[in-house]
Amino acid sequence: MELLKVHGSGNDFFILDEKNLESPLNDQQLSSLAQKVCDRKQGLHGGADGILLVTKSDLTSQAAEKMRVINSDGSEASMCGNGIRTVARYLSSKNQQTDFKIQTMYADLEVKKENEFAPGVKVFSAEISPVSFAAKDLKMHFPKKNQLLDQSLPELAPGFKFSAVAVPNPHLITFVDHQQLIGPKLGEIASYLNDGKNPYFPDGVNVSFVEVLTKDKIFVRTYERGVGFTNACGTAMSAASLIYVMLYPHNINLEQRLTVINPGGMVKTIVHQRTDGAYWISLIGNATFVARVTVAQPAALAGDFSQATWQATGEQAAYEKFVRGLDSEF
Repeated sequence: MELLKVHGSGNDFFILDEKNLESPLNDQQLSSLAQKVCDRKQGLHGGADGILLVTKSDLTSQAAEKMRVINSDGSEASMCGNGIRTVARYLSSKNQQTDFKIQTMYADLEVKKENEFAPGVKVFSAEISPVSFAAKDLKMHFPKKNQLLDQSLPELAPGFKFSAVAVPNPHLITFVDHQQLIGPKLGEIASYLNDGKNPYFPDGVNVSFVEVLTKDKIFVRTYERGVGFTNACGTAMSAASLIYVMLYPHNINLEQRLTVINPGGMVKTIVHQRTDGAYWISLIGNATFVARVTVAQPAALAGDFSQATWQATGEQAAYEKFVRGLDSEF
C-alpha cells in the first residue's frame, strides 16, 4: 500500500489513492485504518490529522475523481480546504491538468494550480462551497435562532459574540483580542460543543477564534471537530474570511485578497458572491508533499508500521524557510 504524506499550512494528512490498495477497503476498515495510521503516538511516523482517500467519482459528478476525508478519530468530514489543495496537486501531476474539478461529499469543487509562495513552496487554490447560514444545515439548536451572525450566546460563553456558517461543514466563529486568542477559552468552548452531549451542536462543530491583525490580515486558531486543536483548518479559514468581510466591510470587501495567518503558516483567501447572492471562497495556499510511504496493507490495518519505508521529498525544508520568513514579519 502506497501513501503520500502531505500538508497544507501544517494541517497534515496521508493521501491514499484507492488504486494503490492491495485490496479494497470497506468503510469500517477505512475508519480503523485512519485511527491507526494517524495516531500521534503510535501511528505512522508521527501520525496525521486524517486520511484523504482518492477514489473514482460518482456517475452524477462532472469531476473525474473524488476526495473523501477521514479524520484521525475515524469519522468522515464533508470537506477539508487544506486537504483538497494537496489532493489537487496530486491529481494535477497524475493527470497532467492545472485547472479541474474534484468531487467532494456535497459539491464538485474547482481547483487550480497557482504561483509558488516561495521557491519550492507549491501552491494550489480551491473553491470552498456551498455556503449556508441556516441552522438546519449547521445542525445547530439555539432557541429561536435560525442563524447566527455576530450574536451573543450568554448560555454558551458570556462576553463573546458568535457567527455560524456551514462551508459545508459547520463552523462557529468569534472575533477576539490577542489574550483571548492564546488563552484557554477556545479549548473549553470547543471541547464542550464536541462532546456529543451538548444541546446546541449535538453532532459537533469546528470552533475558531479570530484576531484582526491589520485591515487585510487576520489570525485564525481552530479546534477542529474530530481532530482537536490543529495547525490550520482550511474551511475554518475560509469561513472566518467570509464572516470578516461581512462584519468588517470598512476593512475589506468582496473580491479583495485577504491574508490569513494560522499556527501552521499562511493562506490567501478571496470572498466572492454569485448573482443569486450565494457566497463562495477561494482558498489559496501551499500543497506540500513531505514523503512517499510504502507499508504492507495487512500490517497497516493491524497498526504495525515497523517495516514501513519513508522516502522524504525535501519539500518540508523549503516550507519551513517560508514560515520563518512569516514569523519575521511580527
